[in-house]
Amino acid sequence: MNIVIAIFGEGQDLDALQMSARTIVVCFAALVFIRISGRRSFGQRSPFDYVVAILLGATLSRVIVGASPAIPTLLASLVMVLLHRTLGWACVRSSRLESLVQGVEREVFRDGRFNDEQMSAALITRTDVFETARQELHSLDLEDVQSAMLERNGEVSLIRKKTGRVS
Repeated sequence: MNIVIAIFGEGQDLDALQMSARTIVVCFAALVFIRISGRRSFGQRSPFDYVVAILLGATLSRVIVGASPAIPTLLASLVMVLLHRTLGWACVRSSRLESLVQGVEREVFRDGRFNDEQMSAALITRTDVFETARQELHSLDLEDVQSAMLERNGEVSLIRKKTGRVS
């Protein structure tokens, strides 16, 4: 037990080597936790995914600096990712819960008209939609856009108008 305390320290009175040793352990623990949580927590980036990522980072950092006891804090982090995984599993089985946790997409533009009600509810502006048109379509206007959707992850997707090309 004395060797563990010598390597990892105890409390907040840690030297650089002890904090480094804790960092190594916490880094691998975080990797395991993220693998348990699944790809979606760091891939799709819904608001719930951001919450888990932020809380996991904040919680695990306390272990490194000795602000909280290591084992209980690691267990709390594990509970957090297991909760995330469980809610993800439940969202797959319940569209109602999925809408509550992940949100819903909103059509903010269609056939040349902005939907001010949907834009207001989503807190986005026309400028946000035009920015997406410039980035994705390299266009300054929405002339070739049939509709624009604010996706659940906060990104705007543009659907082009169908062209009457004959091949």
